[in-house]
Amino acid sequence: MPPKIPHTTRRLFLGSSASAAVLAGLPIRAQTPAEPDIPLEDYTPEFLDAAEWAFILAATARIIPSEGEGPGALETRVPVFIDRQLAGDFGAAVDLYMEGPFVADADPFLGTQSPLTPAEVYRQAIPAFDAWCERTQGAGFGALDPEVQDAALQALADGETDLAPELRDFWALLLQNTKEGYFADPMYGGNAGMQSWIYIGFPGARANFLEWVGRDEVYPMGPVNIAGERA
Repeated sequence: MPPKIPHTTRRLFLGSSASAAVLAGLPIRAQTPAEPDIPLEDYTPEFLDAAEWAFILAATARIIPSEGEGPGALETRVPVFIDRQLAGDFGAAVDLYMEGPFVADADPFLGTQSPLTPAEVYRQAIPAFDAWCERTQGAGFGALDPEVQDAALQALADGETDLAPELRDFWALLLQNTKEGYFADPMYGGNAGMQSWIYIGFPGARANFLEWVGRDEVYPMGPVNIAGERA
């Protein structure tokens, strides 16, 4: 079954996925993050074109919205993370086995069968999904009301948007990369100000905090990133 759009609180959703996202094999390409005082609307994407960037802004804002508890995807600059990863080794599938044969419409339980790199999946799936939104909802994804956007993303997660078989992993990629951008070290471009770590109480890259393991109290020191900067 494809992963569903979360309808619980953000804390429950993020808490259930934080450890997996932080400890998963993140793409190895790290870059200096954008200056925090540059608004997202003034950021110049490295990979995404204007329409793709607008979609990523809108989609990630619905996956981890700004309203409610904790920072949202836009406050933590998740779109910057996604753009930079698509521009680098992750987008080019450097660490993925990409030799054929490919059977794109094979049983999903057999794993990824697309001949496309992650960057190519994004490049082809975004306009295809936008076209589906226009046909079924009367407007492109970014122009829809938030509730309709949520329903459209749920249809994408459920495989109901008529994407070509080689693009069927788009939702899984988008959800995975949104989580990674939210929880990864800021050196990758997301998690601006270590806001998500502060929110969930994660200590970050501190050398030692064993004395706090198992203590039923909030960790008081705040997180540290890989560069040694304190939140």
